[in-house]
Amino acid sequence: MSPPARNYDEETGFISKLTPEKHEVRKGFVPNMRVPGVFYVNDSLRGLLYEELKNFVDRGNVGGFLPAVKQLANVAALPGIVGRSIALPDVHSGYGFAIGNVAAMDMNDPEAVVSPGGVGFDINCGVRLVRTNLTEDEVRPVQEELAQSLFDHIPVGVGSQGIIPTTAKDLEEALEMGMDWSIREGYSWVEDKEHCEEYGRMLNADPSKVSKRAKKRGLPQMGTLGAGNHYAEIQVVEEIFDEAAAERMGINKVGQVCIMIHSGSRGLGHQVATDALTSMEKAMSRDGIKTNDRQLACARISSEEGQNYLAAMACAANYAWVNRCSMTFLARQAFAKTFKKTPDELDMHLVYDVSHNIAKMEEHLVDGEMKKLLVHRKGSTRAFPPHHPLIPVDYQFTGQPVLIGGTMGTCSYVLTGTSKGMDETFGSTCHGAGRARSRSNSRSKLDYQQVLNKLKAKGISIRVASPKLVMEEAPESYKDVTQVVDTCHEAGISKKTVKLRPIAVVKG
Repeated sequence: MSPPARNYDEETGFISKLTPEKHEVRKGFVPNMRVPGVFYVNDSLRGLLYEELKNFVDRGNVGGFLPAVKQLANVAALPGIVGRSIALPDVHSGYGFAIGNVAAMDMNDPEAVVSPGGVGFDINCGVRLVRTNLTEDEVRPVQEELAQSLFDHIPVGVGSQGIIPTTAKDLEEALEMGMDWSIREGYSWVEDKEHCEEYGRMLNADPSKVSKRAKKRGLPQMGTLGAGNHYAEIQVVEEIFDEAAAERMGINKVGQVCIMIHSGSRGLGHQVATDALTSMEKAMSRDGIKTNDRQLACARISSEEGQNYLAAMACAANYAWVNRCSMTFLARQAFAKTFKKTPDELDMHLVYDVSHNIAKMEEHLVDGEMKKLLVHRKGSTRAFPPHHPLIPVDYQFTGQPVLIGGTMGTCSYVLTGTSKGMDETFGSTCHGAGRARSRSNSRSKLDYQQVLNKLKAKGISIRVASPKLVMEEAPESYKDVTQVVDTCHEAGISKKTVKLRPIAVVKG
């Protein structure tokens, strides 16, 4: 028999404030918690989390997604989890895991699990930033033309198909080789690889573990932006907080123009996740794995299902890097045509490329002991500190660049990783603004023309393939990205380096 439902005050009695930004969810909040939950929010963001919990209690603990704090706690009950289940300031309800949840599993624990819900459906959805030597004054006169050129070059929208010719054989090779395929085919610069998480290639990728259906979905979509919250933006440096770190990134003045590309693994990644969830449900009943929420389908890391998923997930991650490389190639072409200079002359170098939805094998200190962990990061970003062996030579003294995409028409940020983040969050920080309204709520409450007029008033050019998506992705649908970033900065888990604002947005 399930325990009687608690009222709101009883529920919040399990949550305590440890610092102005850090809150703990004690064991007992949900059954079978193996570790506590921890979430990072400041005073202005905390209300949204508590409101979500109150609505859940008011409707009798039924219907809709579980509130993010409940999802955070359910993850803390998964077999093999160590340290704590962590939620970052942009956290909101998702499938199984909340979006913005980090969980690390001990790979030496035979019971430890991998869960596709801890990675998400858009595997290796991520962001890359390309710098230029152009200034806002040079771009403003051709801003509309440049926005149109980007829109013309990069295929966007739900069913968009790639313009870079790809055969089934190319796809197999891209799934295995990731960014190395793009370099071989001439769609990426060799030096881009150094400035990409995992050097743009997960070595455990095995294309034979990716289903025919996933490959069929992925083949026509290579080199496409897709829809939803994905975008290509022309941005301008508005503020530099850490000059030394920004200088290492090639960002040296306010008004400098950059390009940010946010996209993932399209239909291929979605299918890999769907296939894994189906096979893992069978594995759970076979191995007697029980979770608090059926959306937390998982399999032991060492099981055939677990290993197959990790090999297929790596392929989807490689596909996403190839995708972003192809779009970088197309963006470089668009700029070159507009300014009649080569991308090299425009200094269009990759600052960094980060992943948001991924599970990776890493070594971390847990209770004073170095352990090999499988770190699930869903809607969160790796943020390794200075001197970490897995970050590029260029950033050894500054820490890994962390790219935080804002929402359409709001600012974005570049942060750097810190030692405190390594200790507290397995080297992880936020990934963006995080939704405050559901997509359907946004469509019903916001007016398409109003949203466009607001962007125009800010001097932002916009090209969008699907008008209804403008409401779904409007700034009003999201939390304030500055509050999210400030929370991480104040908590010391990452450090503010550069603030960027958009002057042109291309969306699906």
